[in-house]
Amino acid sequence: MIGTDFDAHERSRWAGRAEAYQRSFGRLCAYPTEALLDAAEVRAASRVVDVGTGPGTVAAAALTRGAAVVAVDAEPSMLDAARATARGAALARAVLPRLPFQAGGFDAAVANFVLNHVGDPAAGVAELRRVVRPGGRVAVTVWPSPHPPLQRLWGRAVAAAGVPTPDDLPRLAPERDFPRTEAGLAGLLAAPGLTDVRCTTLTWVHHADPVDWWAGPAAGIGSVGLVVQRQPADVRERIRREYERLSAAYRDADGTLRLPTAALLGSARVG
Repeated sequence: MIGTDFDAHERSRWAGRAEAYQRSFGRLCAYPTEALLDAAEVRAASRVVDVGTGPGTVAAAALTRGAAVVAVDAEPSMLDAARATARGAALARAVLPRLPFQAGGFDAAVANFVLNHVGDPAAGVAELRRVVRPGGRVAVTVWPSPHPPLQRLWGRAVAAAGVPTPDDLPRLAPERDFPRTEAGLAGLLAAPGLTDVRCTTLTWVHHADPVDWWAGPAAGIGSVGLVVQRQPADVRERIRREYERLSAAYRDADGTLRLPTAALLGSARVG
């Protein structure tokens, strides 16, 4: 499943799932927010577009800095959540690489864990560049590869339950993919002519309730959610039990999960 099928798959994975996302992956994805805004040089009076805003976490943080914010997402349930979270932001329904804005209309564009959900990441970066004025900045985050322990947990649980990886999981066309490393992300940002490219790896320990953390895949979010949802009830329960067993190694005395993870943060200037 490649090309436009990848984008269609991504839209289907998020449809109507804003509440499940906020319960599970939302807090995880919120961690780089301030570093992302710093990398984009967002400050008072900045005109900012937050692409793939989700429930509006980054948009809300930009508003607290005094920025004028447009929050963009393809999923209506996410925009509904963003409307409550980022009061004062303008909202727009759109998806990379087609944004309904004039060239150079913003001082900064941010995309928090969005390029990993786009069928043509290079085209997505080029579009972020297009809507930012000369001298402004683009800042993005993506998950790294090899995956840190948090992201590996789901695959380990599925494999331990005896469920093979499906052959038809969505994937980028090879010519559109890029290495999920600092160098790979830097190359992606430099390709459309962005300058002053900076990339770093953020590391942290994510704290989560085990039940909430299971809620994401159980609701069908992401590729692992697709795998889980395809299984009959008894196999889904087997995956859940394996998740409980494997995640025990990451629980503290009160049962909270403490999962080591990481993200790549890249930024660049529009020439």
